[in-house]
Amino acid sequence: MIVYVLIFLILSAGTVLNIALLPTLNNQQKKKRESYPLVSILIPMRNEERNVKRVVRAVKLLTYPNFECIILDDGSTDKTRELLEGETANDDRFKIVDGSTLPSKWVGKVYACHQLSKRANGDYLLFLDADVSLKSDTVEQSLALIEKRNGSLLTGFSRFPVKHMLESLIVPMQHVVVFTYLPVLLANYTNYPSATAAHGAFMFFRRKDYDKVGGHEAVQSSLIEDVHLAQQFKRKGLKVVLANITSHVSCFMYESDEEVWNGFAKNIYTGLGRSTASLLALSLFFFAYYVLPVPLFIYGLLTSQWFAVIPLLLVLTQRLMIDIATKQKWYLCLTMPFAALALIALMQHSMWRGVQRIGYEWKGRHYQ
Repeated sequence: MIVYVLIFLILSAGTVLNIALLPTLNNQQKKKRESYPLVSILIPMRNEERNVKRVVRAVKLLTYPNFECIILDDGSTDKTRELLEGETANDDRFKIVDGSTLPSKWVGKVYACHQLSKRANGDYLLFLDADVSLKSDTVEQSLALIEKRNGSLLTGFSRFPVKHMLESLIVPMQHVVVFTYLPVLLANYTNYPSATAAHGAFMFFRRKDYDKVGGHEAVQSSLIEDVHLAQQFKRKGLKVVLANITSHVSCFMYESDEEVWNGFAKNIYTGLGRSTASLLALSLFFFAYYVLPVPLFIYGLLTSQWFAVIPLLLVLTQRLMIDIATKQKWYLCLTMPFAALALIALMQHSMWRGVQRIGYEWKGRHYQ
């Protein structure tokens, strides 16, 4: 039991350290800039009618004075194009382009981003997902941070507003994984590829370095192109800056629990290198770390063995710290054991579809 509690204490201390070490977008630019390099804001869209107005209006409100916004309509069959034309009319900062036919061996979003990069004129490229919303000074704060850190890529996990049950359990686990298990010291201060995290909803590149690594073409067949592209940067000796961007960027990832299930299913097994052993080991660890403390807590209360109460209290406290740091609903910390069980179930589903070569469905496309 002592060793068990020590593990909880060590990981909780690591979470505190990670929170302290991750830079934020707050107050990075404290005075007026001498120059404003062109920033290309690049947004791929495929059947995003529910997100068009929010993201376009957020871009319109940006206070950075020198940007272009190029939006690629990737074969949408809903009202995406109609809404885009209405929202961007008479604003010459915006350009709408049509995506071309998806070549074999390319993943849809990756090819859309590749096409956008070819249209961009900026010294910096900011790739956004269609489901994001931005604070008005996001670009200047991001530019100031990437310059301050001499970075080639700035990325981070946004704030995730959640409303559905499964969404509330699963989506915030992205922050839990980063703040608990990613060694931020290695991620931000070394070029060790395995210590890398990235989120495709917000990827801010120096254009010359993006081109140097081959851009999205270098990861054309990846379902987790964000992480793989960040790793490419590190392999080339270029600096990746992971930041806590929750003060400035919000991502409304999914509209339904079904989308949550399918969206994460396509990424988990692939993200673990399609390693069945790794996935099973991680599932077992998550059960021991997040679920087992519940019966221990009950046992401790019933028998007055107060030492058995500590693991669950540490788990909930650790999760509360993460939720506060990422501007999540604080009371979701109480769902941590249930979130772990849901994630374990999703991991098994993702592995099963991969092992059975059933593949994954996303945005009307099938991926193996």
